Amino acid sequence: MTVSRFLSAAAMALALSACATAGPDYHPPEQSVATAPSAQGEFVSGNDAAFTQAPLPDRWWSLYDDPRLDALVEQALTANADLRAADANLERAEAVVREAEGGRALTTSVSGAIDVSRQAQTGRPLPGIITDNLGLALSYPLDLRGKLRRAIEASEDDRAAVEAARDAVRVSVAGAATKAYADVCAANYQLSVTRKVVQLQRQTLDATRRLQRGGRGTAFDVSRAAAAVDASAAALPAFAATRQNGLYLLATLLGRPPAEYPREVADCAALPRLAGALPVEDGAALIRRRADIRQAERTIAGDTARIGVAVADLYPQVSLGSSLGLSGPLENIGKGSSFGFSLGPLLSWSFPNRPVVHARIDQADAKVRADIATFDSTVLNALREAESAMETYARGRDRAAALGRARDSAEISAGQAGKLFRFGRGGFLDLLSAQGSLASAEVSHAAAQAAVVDDQIAVFLTLGGGWQR
Repeated sequence: MTVSRFLSAAAMALALSACATAGPDYHPPEQSVATAPSAQGEFVSGNDAAFTQAPLPDRWWSLYDDPRLDALVEQALTANADLRAADANLERAEAVVREAEGGRALTTSVSGAIDVSRQAQTGRPLPGIITDNLGLALSYPLDLRGKLRRAIEASEDDRAAVEAARDAVRVSVAGAATKAYADVCAANYQLSVTRKVVQLQRQTLDATRRLQRGGRGTAFDVSRAAAAVDASAAALPAFAATRQNGLYLLATLLGRPPAEYPREVADCAALPRLAGALPVEDGAALIRRRADIRQAERTIAGDTARIGVAVADLYPQVSLGSSLGLSGPLENIGKGSSFGFSLGPLLSWSFPNRPVVHARIDQADAKVRADIATFDSTVLNALREAESAMETYARGRDRAAALGRARDSAEISAGQAGKLFRFGRGGFLDLLSAQGSLASAEVSHAAAQAAVVDDQIAVFLTLGGGWQR
């Protein structure tokens, strides 16, 4: 075959390969929950003064304006072991895409053989007759129905889904690092508050002992005052354990053994605080931002492409093949009679297994319908989580404010009871009762403030920010 005829055949192959691609093209689900106006509008719980419709920054933890926290999160996003595993999974998915793309490339194969033979009846010694067989074969898939294109499309969508899964890990790591840091700060804050209460109760205990020695108090008064001190001091070890556990968790998130926990964080005593209202945007922004929603959507796209892969098996799979070879006796190598060349289509078809192919098509179609249902469920859960987290945070702020007022009132009451007792106008039982109320109010208020920070972080996590690089 001449070069011009070969080029004409190649051009015809390219024209044939432009035929319609099997299976449906992917389109986002039109009847999805994500397209409902109520899903894309403002959050029901977002009308509280605790929130604003401003855009959520990618690095949401920077809203706390805490350099130590910023450094910890950035370190975690660099060194975290789970995130390294997610990055490796993404690299594997990218390699799968390259493998799929390689399926439509020109493939070559080289073969060679030398055969030595002689007729038994001649009695002649070896080597006898030596023949050679050398060949070079080329094959190019025409992909007339787009099976390879659909397979590449599916692998690309799979890669995007794996990327979204990796982004979800980034969200989790950033949130876990922020919460662990907040837990350390909250434990130190609660330790400080409880120690303040214990100190006040010790002062009362010391005064009671002096009064007993002066004849104005009883041993019963002393034992009750000592019991109050011991009851408050009993909470200190639990707070110390919470602080240390938070430091160990930070070490793990940073990819270090627990013994290498960040000691520069151990003395954090102030709770992380937002300078203003928490930015939440709206449902449409949430749907665009959440990594798990993006992962579910890309899964639909990849499985839709696989319908095309299954449908293409109903049609012949055609390749354009060519071969060049040398064969014949060894002494004829290089002569015209030893050359051979061929060019032509190579046909393969799975017929008569069409029932099997149709079953695979039905399986692929059912998988897409299941993916769409999963996507709707993911969107609904994301919206519910955001609404619930915002409601919890807003009501937690109200509770913390109320407990703050109760703490202030208890502090005034305890001060008044102390003055009355010192001047002999109030009973010791009244003083202990007032101080017990103050201790309870102080501890409850500190715990409520720590819970508010946890609730803030929960809102940020449900909004899905923090995966952007």
